[in-house]
Amino acid sequence: MPQLDTSTWFMTVLSMILTLFIVFQLKISKHHFPMSPELKSPLTSKINTPWEKKCTKIYSPLSLPLQ
Repeated sequence: MPQLDTSTWFMTVLSMILTLFIVFQLKISKHHFPMSPELKSPLTSKINTPWEKKCTKIYSPLSLPLQ
């Protein structure tokens, strides 16, 4: 039974780790991160919707008169 040749394993594993490192660095470098994140004021992000100005009544189907 032949023995497994492990003489090339070191270079294979080393090159794989180096390749993965380079690939991850390239993927991370494509992302744009904000330099200084700022908090948004809650007053400026308030959006007025039409249904907030008036009172609405919701009718369930069982409470409607029979037709």
